Amino acid sequence: MSIDDTVIFPLENQLSTSFNEIDDVEVENFFGCYLLNSLNPNCKGRTYIGFTVDPHRRIKQHNKGRDFGGAKRTSGKGPWEMVLIIHGFPNEISALRFEWAWQNPEQSIRLKHLNLPKTKKFSLKFKLKILGEMLSIGPCTRLPLTVRWLTDKKQILERIPPLHMPITSGPINVSKHTNTIPSKRKKVNNQIVSTNDNHTSFNTCSLCNNTIKVCEIFYIDL
Repeated sequence: MSIDDTVIFPLENQLSTSFNEIDDVEVENFFGCYLLNSLNPNCKGRTYIGFTVDPHRRIKQHNKGRDFGGAKRTSGKGPWEMVLIIHGFPNEISALRFEWAWQNPEQSIRLKHLNLPKTKKFSLKFKLKILGEMLSIGPCTRLPLTVRWLTDKKQILERIPPLHMPITSGPINVSKHTNTIPSKRKKVNNQIVSTNDNHTSFNTCSLCNNTIKVCEIFYIDL
């Protein structure tokens, strides 16, 4: 089966119990990778993947345009909706590595088994396929991530994430007491370099509530 033939099951599928409906949730130390879908009839099928510490502010920037902090690729192609967001990354650099691999799966050493075409594809189905693969292989499988749907277009991927990664839906709020300005960073040969010196973070397992120590070395080779 080619990657374009991948089946994405609708919510009514027998696996729909994987979703955990949540009306609202507040998250501290938020680092997330999101997927946008264009609602512009002239840009039907266009998507965009990005990183943010504040989903509400970021979607407003995308819809206002490049002059207001939006990305060049999304400017003038809106309105955009934020379909889902992946959060629970222990720090900024891990989220940025995930973002890069999701944006450039054909260059990721972890996704070589998919034999992806060199030409980029932007469809929602393709991006969800790549997401399912990324969450099911190392080193991502060791991260305490959460998949959160932000629209009513919830779908179940062909590859279900590990049990410790909950799939939820509903609004998300970032705690005002955390996540100030992201650390300064630069890109060198497609590799993100952070100025932060902290390479170890702690998260809580969604299954047993035990503390998980996550070292940066686990996720720098996406």
